[in-house]
Amino acid sequence: MAGYSVEERAAPHSLEYRLFFKDAAGCYISPFHDIPIYADAGKNVFNMVVEVPRWTNAKMEIATKDPLNPIKQDVKKGKLRYVANVFPHKGYIWNYGAIPQTWEDPSHRDENTGCCGDNDPIDVCEIGSKVCSRGEVIKVKVLGTLALIDEGETDWKIIAINVEDPEADSYNDISDVRRMKPGYLEATVDWFRRYKVPDGKPENQFAFNGEFKDKDFAVNVIKSTHEYWKALVAKKTDGGEINCTNLTVSNSPFCCSQECAKATVDAAPPCKAANPIPPEVDKWFYYQKN
Repeated sequence: MAGYSVEERAAPHSLEYRLFFKDAAGCYISPFHDIPIYADAGKNVFNMVVEVPRWTNAKMEIATKDPLNPIKQDVKKGKLRYVANVFPHKGYIWNYGAIPQTWEDPSHRDENTGCCGDNDPIDVCEIGSKVCSRGEVIKVKVLGTLALIDEGETDWKIIAINVEDPEADSYNDISDVRRMKPGYLEATVDWFRRYKVPDGKPENQFAFNGEFKDKDFAVNVIKSTHEYWKALVAKKTDGGEINCTNLTVSNSPFCCSQECAKATVDAAPPCKAANPIPPEVDKWFYYQKN
């Protein structure tokens, strides 16, 4: 995990649950701001923070508005969010997470999609064989991207593979995924198109008619979101409610001390045994595709 570790607070599957991050020295950090975007810039290998392990349903995410940006479970209308199982899918069909030090700026209208950013770090679907752990930091090779339009916002989905996957050397672009994992990209479009339908929402739309863009395109998208993040953390753009507290970003007015970071973690409830997942989370939803 590149020397990173995590510390749980409160009970998993509770409103209070938080997963805080530490560096190799055991110091508290923000996974959003303090973990570098690159694992190897020369080879375009990026760090990825795993928020949701494959086949699980709890919608965990980096808490962009909380100090230190721990992972927490998303909440809608006071209830913990679990992604629905739309047949034939079960939970998330990849290890799902984000690339640190990126930000999809909601004030920037994307020239490709015509929509503004979704105000979050850029999302990653990691397609390797290993089921990762929540909070794991892995190194990934970027292979391509899908442009989801989610309730009118641009929400890029980067397709990548863990560099430690036994087959990683065979994957160098999106065409390799299509060739070596037939059906996976089609299933990915289907998953994102329909995952909100059981909640009463319409099917999601895509830019480029739901076609995947290649590795070079994807890397350029990531680099642009890194520039938006730089402006955010330097206070050169208005981040609204985004919390930019960090410990390592030079010239950032939001830099704080380790004592301050520790106080933030200490204020959270102690770790407890996980709450049971509601049985309805396992329900399968069936409906006719449009």
